[in-house]
Parts: sequence; C-alpha cells; structure tokens
Amino acid sequence: MVWVYFAGLMAVSFAVTRLMLPKVMGMLTEAGFVKPNYRMEEIPLGVGMVFFLSTVIVLTGAVVFGWVKPSVYAFVFAVGGMSFFGLIDDVFGTRHATGLKGHFKKLFVDKELTTGALKALAGGLIAIMVSLQSDDGAGLDKWILLILNSLIIALSTNAVNLFDLRPGRAAKVFLLIGVFLALAGCFSTSGSSEHIAYLAVITGSLLAYLPVDLKARAMMGDTGSNVLGLTLGYVTVFIMSIPLKVGFLLLLLGFHILTEKYSLTKIIEKNKFLNYIDMIGRK
Repeated sequence: MVWVYFAGLMAVSFAVTRLMLPKVMGMLTEAGFVKPNYRMEEIPLGVGMVFFLSTVIVLTGAVVFGWVKPSVYAFVFAVGGMSFFGLIDDVFGTRHATGLKGHFKKLFVDKELTTGALKALAGGLIAIMVSLQSDDGAGLDKWILLILNSLIIALSTNAVNLFDLRPGRAAKVFLLIGVFLALAGCFSTSGSSEHIAYLAVITGSLLAYLPVDLKARAMMGDTGSNVLGLTLGYVTVFIMSIPLKVGFLLLLLGFHILTEKYSLTKIIEKNKFLNYIDMIGRK
C-alpha cells in the first residue's frame, strides 16, 4: 500500500512538471538567460527551478489532504534555499575559482567572496538547520551526530553538482542513489515513509525533466543539481542507521578529494562501464 502512495506522489509531481516545463523554459529563454551547452548551442539555464516549483505545489496539496505532516516545511525550506543560492551562482557566478578548495581559498586567502563560496556557506547553514530537526542522540552524542548529519547533507549537495557537467549525468546519479535509499527505507524502523515521500516527489519531477536534459535542450544548472543533492543527503540523514551514515560520509569525503585532484569527466570517459552509463539516452 505504501508503494502506491509513493507512486501516486511521483506521478502527480511528474504531471505538474510536464505542465510547467515548457513555460519555465520559454520564460528563461525570453529573459535571455541562456548559455552554450557542450555542443555550443544556446539553451536555457537554471531550468532545474522546476524541481522546487513542483515540490511546493505537490507537497502543499499533500499537507492540505493530510498525506504528509507539517514537518515537510523543513524540507521545502531546504530545497528552496539551495535552489535560490544555486540560481545566484547560475546568474552571477564566474569560473575563475573552481571546487570547494578554490572558492574557500578565494574567500580566506584573497578575501574575495565568490558565488560558489556563498552557496557553500549557505548550504552549510541550511544543512545544520535541517540536521537540528533530527532527534538523534543526547548530550555529546547529539553534537557528534549533528556534525555527521550536516556534513552528509552539505557534501551530498555539492557532490551531485560536481556531476552536472554532461547531459543526464547528475540525474542518473540521483536516480541510482535514490533507488538504493527507497529500498533501504523499506527496512528502516525510523518512520522513513515521510522522507521517502519527499524523494518520490523530486524523482517524479526529475523524470519529467530528464528528456530535455538528455537531449541537451536545457540545463538544470546549480539551481537544479543542488536540489537533487540536498534531497539525497536529507533522506539519508533521516532514514539511515548511524554506521551506514558514517560509511556514506566517508564515500563523500573520498569523492571530493578525488575530484579536487582529477577530472571527473576524464575518469568516466576512460572507464568503459562508466562511460556506457553516462551515454545512455544521449546522442
């Protein structure tokens, strides 16, 4: 029965996004908010705002009908915040600093605030605010788990953003991890259905958007990839056991260290299996 509930939310979110997507793409194109894709074709940027718009519409309706609890507002706040700061980076961002290391070097060494550093700082604060909603532990344990949960949310947000360099790549990463989280949620005893519902809403919206991304007709931008990453981190924090969260954090830390030293795109292109997955659905 619970899977019917999740599928229903996903279907509604899919339909809402399909209705909004042409309008959002037209609005951004009309406003001149376009950018060359990897084939040097001018396409609208920041189309990932449809994820937040769909989330607000679907989850507001779900609250009205009593399908989700009012605690959903914490998730909506987090998604909206990261979408907003992602949009700032899409609109005003420059590329003279890249990666977390580059942006923080600009901030602390050169005393220059980049949009990437602003997004990272805001993302960290949002991650802490969200993590405070968890009732994990007490005393010293509570502070340790707050740090653990906050790092997972913040690094998950940035990790998906790092994948968003080719059509469909960030979406595929989200869907692969999302399937794992949905299955893990079935065996969780922490009341995970509420959080899997949030995952279902974002997934439905992403599936409606994905065809235009794979065809390189639109870019989700940081406006969208931040929402995808935050959602994965958010759901992980609230449904996973502590050992699994520690393991996931170690993977995130390793991934960020790797991408600071090596090109993720080159790693994928040199690996036949990864390159095959990367090319699915693309011309």
